[in-house]
Amino acid sequence: MKSSPKKEFSTHKVSGIEPTIFWRIAEDIPKSLSWVIMTLSIIIPLFFWFIFTSYSGIDSIFLPTPSDVGNALVRLWQKGFLTKDIAASFTRVSIGFFLSTLIAIPLGIMMGSFASIRALFEPIIGIVRYMPAPAFIPLLIIYLGIDEAPKIALIFIGTVFFNILMIMDAVKFIPKDLIETTYTLGGSRWQILVQVITPYIIPSIMDTFRINIATSWNLVVVAELVAASEGLGKRILLAQKFLKTDEIFACLIILGLIGFALDLSFRLLLRFTCKWAFN
Repeated sequence: MKSSPKKEFSTHKVSGIEPTIFWRIAEDIPKSLSWVIMTLSIIIPLFFWFIFTSYSGIDSIFLPTPSDVGNALVRLWQKGFLTKDIAASFTRVSIGFFLSTLIAIPLGIMMGSFASIRALFEPIIGIVRYMPAPAFIPLLIIYLGIDEAPKIALIFIGTVFFNILMIMDAVKFIPKDLIETTYTLGGSRWQILVQVITPYIIPSIMDTFRINIATSWNLVVVAELVAASEGLGKRILLAQKFLKTDEIFACLIILGLIGFALDLSFRLLLRFTCKWAFN
């Protein structure tokens, strides 16, 4: 009698770990192994960075060592630059991205729900979203000046169209049976929009924001390179002017850590608010 594939699969183990553990499609790996792999993904690049900068003979002006970058982080923190720059950039990103969500959520749901609304807005949005957001900077400066407004507007322009289309696509994939059942039970069009469609796509909306918030940080750095007195982009520009590459690396690392923290925050928020989506 032949053993089942599942039973056969479970019997081939080495030291308690199944030999195909790295190649499971759409399955999790043990948490302990996951933490080990994630730790190595950080330690290994740092190790090679240290080895290369220590023994390649490259001038630290062009490629600083990890210790140089660490000292630059401490120096920027002690001078108070780091906190001010992070606060300035974070405020701009938060306002610009929040404004884009106020437009994207209702319009994306409407476009996904009604073909007439989709036909009205999708062509123009499809055209504008391919226009690079930084190309709008000269116009934004002309229209809004050089204060905070053009920086926030740039983040809004660079994210709102992608948010709209991704939310629209999430609505389009809602099972038709779910909508038809609601109609059968006497539900109105408004109830379908508010009580069926919106709750169903909340996980997709959270994933959309988690992905597109990265674009906001890219754009805020670009905006601050053009005209700003504070911000991580401005700090990078000043460091470049005086060949302080250690500070450039320090700011880039801070940007990466902020992005990673935001990504984890969205994941945790999704797990706490939409537990049903993980069952």
